[in-house]
Amino acid sequence: MAPVNIFRHGADEEKAETARLSSFIGAIAIGDLVKSTLGPKGMDKILLSAGKSGSVTVTNDGATILKAIGVDNPAAKVLVDMSKVQDDEVGDGTTSVTVLAAELLREAELLIAKKIHPQTIISGWRKATQVARDALREAAVDHSNDIPRFHEDLMNISRTTLSSKLLTHHKDHFSRLAVDAVLRLKGSGNLEAIHIIKKLGGSLTDSYLDEGFLLDKKIGVNQPKRVENAKILIANTGMDTDKIKIFGSRVRVDSMAKVAEIEQAEKEKMKEKVDRILKHGINCFINRQLIYNYPEQLFAQAGVMAIEHADFAGVERLALVTGGEITSTFDHPELVTLGHCKLIEEVMIGEDLLIHFSGVAMGEACTIILRGATQQILDEAERSLHDALCVLAQTVKEPRTVYGGGCSEMLMAKVVTDLANRTPGKEAVAMESFARALAMLPTIIADNAGYDSADLVAQLRAAHQESKNTIGLNMTEGTVGDMSELGVTESFQVKRQVLLSASEAAEMILRVDDIIRAAPRKRVPDHHPC
Repeated sequence: MAPVNIFRHGADEEKAETARLSSFIGAIAIGDLVKSTLGPKGMDKILLSAGKSGSVTVTNDGATILKAIGVDNPAAKVLVDMSKVQDDEVGDGTTSVTVLAAELLREAELLIAKKIHPQTIISGWRKATQVARDALREAAVDHSNDIPRFHEDLMNISRTTLSSKLLTHHKDHFSRLAVDAVLRLKGSGNLEAIHIIKKLGGSLTDSYLDEGFLLDKKIGVNQPKRVENAKILIANTGMDTDKIKIFGSRVRVDSMAKVAEIEQAEKEKMKEKVDRILKHGINCFINRQLIYNYPEQLFAQAGVMAIEHADFAGVERLALVTGGEITSTFDHPELVTLGHCKLIEEVMIGEDLLIHFSGVAMGEACTIILRGATQQILDEAERSLHDALCVLAQTVKEPRTVYGGGCSEMLMAKVVTDLANRTPGKEAVAMESFARALAMLPTIIADNAGYDSADLVAQLRAAHQESKNTIGLNMTEGTVGDMSELGVTESFQVKRQVLLSASEAAEMILRVDDIIRAAPRKRVPDHHPC
């Protein structure tokens, strides 16, 4: 009997082994793409965008690489989405989570070739994930009650995060910047209060933390360049001469005097608007939109500092740090919340003038100024610093820490192997595969550094069998070492998220036994073009 096709013409279906193989190949390819960036000696990728501009991005950040590539394979898309979630949730571990999921699926492919059912593999993996999670929780330490030790933990976490980034050669300098900025937040974790400004020129070590808020804009002509005890009105309103807004309208006049009258009426309308703004008792006006010459002149006559075209992100952040609200209408001054700060002045950074707000209402607000030789270096430095800030903000909320350098992965692999040795049946084979996938992370870290991974991982495994649970890879010397002495510390939250996200994504892909592609939409010729 001939097979019956129930799908619309153009639809495509992959079944059973073909579907599973397609999923495995896509996911493993994504893992292989980013695994060379893993660890402190990982390599960078150059991402070249299409189009006339052809912008160049140099990065080793897993989330940035995966966002930039367009993937067509559905399993690969699952891993790309998972890395985005990891980046949004904890800010780091995007490469680790992708590589671990890909290694789990590589192991699953071998098990399925041995005729072990996917549900058996999933059952074994779930038990393995649970014991690995418990082992990680038991190994975690919490120094939040001991302030000096907790500060040292934050510095170590920041150094460990930055050691795999572009900033690795200046990690002490940038770790101090990141820790100082996050501790200013006083536990709120609101990273919006930390503003990062990139300025070409100088070297990376010229970067510094400024207590206050910097706005990369210019003050209007003939207006005060310094304002003390500023009362700030933050607005999003049109400050051009109000034109007649009816499309295609025409005004007929019989003399130039009438044109002058219309222009005068427009000027009066704008003067009235500026007067309404000045009734708020302000000495600084910041607008998201442009401020044209006439209103700028009126503000200068009133001795008010006016700043135009502060983009939306700038206006939002200004409102946050100065305690004001963004306003569009000015008829009821009593309902408007003004922003406040002690001093507004112009400062020179490199060759550019910026506006500096100090003594802002939100005391935790600060700005990190990044300096560097090229735009690519500045962009990568910003991504690296953003990862460190996210991890530190998470650690302040969840202060438990674990050891890095492949130590935690080998610790989890050991307890999973021990569970497999006690478990009868085929589930034990799945648990062993889970342990092998975990052990692949230190192997890849050593390979990327150019060391003998087989020898190092064997030494690491032997040390953990002797219950030396703080031993990890020392990538500076190419040996195994004590992570507690080397200060290689990572956030418990990041490690736990890597374990859970990777196992859940791998399990989801392993469950697939059918891929159905919808028929492409037919292009219908347009017989009635405009």
